[in-house]
Amino acid sequence: MPYPVRDSFGRDLVANIYELNRLKKMQKKYSQLYAIILFILAQVACLSLLGLWIARFVANHVILKRIGEQYSINIQMGGAIAVFVIGLVLLVAMSVGISLIFRRLRLQQKLTKLYDNFLANITHELKTPLASIQLYLDTLGSRDISRLKQLKFIEYMQKDAGRLNKLINAILEIAQLEKKKNRFHCSTYKADHIVKEIIEEITKQVKLPHDTIIITGSAYCNCVVDKSAFKILFENLVDNAIKYSTDKLKININLQYSSKKCIIEFKDQGIGFPATEKKRIFDKFYRANQPNVPDVRGSGLGLTLVKEIIKYHGGNIRAYSEGVNRGATFRIELPVYPVSKRHYLNKLLKSSTY
Repeated sequence: MPYPVRDSFGRDLVANIYELNRLKKMQKKYSQLYAIILFILAQVACLSLLGLWIARFVANHVILKRIGEQYSINIQMGGAIAVFVIGLVLLVAMSVGISLIFRRLRLQQKLTKLYDNFLANITHELKTPLASIQLYLDTLGSRDISRLKQLKFIEYMQKDAGRLNKLINAILEIAQLEKKKNRFHCSTYKADHIVKEIIEEITKQVKLPHDTIIITGSAYCNCVVDKSAFKILFENLVDNAIKYSTDKLKININLQYSSKKCIIEFKDQGIGFPATEKKRIFDKFYRANQPNVPDVRGSGLGLTLVKEIIKYHGGNIRAYSEGVNRGATFRIELPVYPVSKRHYLNKLLKSSTY
């Protein structure tokens, strides 16, 4: 049998999936090359046409000028020059239009690639805990095991279920933030107080030693934030530091402020990252892949969510590292209320009251 499915509908379905995958592979292989070739040919055609047009116009102009000089005729070239200029403008516009179309196609290819990567990653991240839960359930249903092991299996399944729930919530949260449909309940807080309060809660929640996270500096300024969103933000930064620290976990948070900015620097002592990966740190599903790091489990959405939360609050975040095994620093900048971005922050406060 060509396909391991008994009914004709199943065979057709498998055949269609197989053909679709084959065509997608071919499309990935040749679409980029074809697009580049077509773009080059179109530009060569436009430039060739432009060159022929200019040569023809100059030749006709020279001929008419000689005829006019020979027979003492005053030949007016104003209309021809106007047509020539209009033609040049149209050709340039056509060339620019082709360039924009090519750029759009390249962007579409990039989006398609990101979409394929999204499906591959999300499928893997969903299947792993589901497979684990299924295995424990099958074991509980088919074997007579002790009560102690049953409780242990239930604990593992709860962890996997929590992992699934966290992943799904992260995906929904990012989607809502990107579409600006998420409605946080923002209030005005003193930056010092809110950061220290959230860090204290996370330290107790994760059961970290009291000297693991050290806060220095001060930021006696007002910021408009949603406390629950900022707790998610710092939870992800702490979780990221835990995953990528090979030695004893150590985190330093430095607070600063100016007339318009509140600056929070979050520095860990983990594996860091090379300069070439700096731009990818906040990409969806990006995870550091270095030989000195053990297999890290996670969705790769944590830092993406961090960036979107900061962006929603009118701030920005940058990541930098001095190199591999030299830690990573995340610099968060928030507008000081009501000095900076007053209109936007008032809008956040107003929307939070509804």
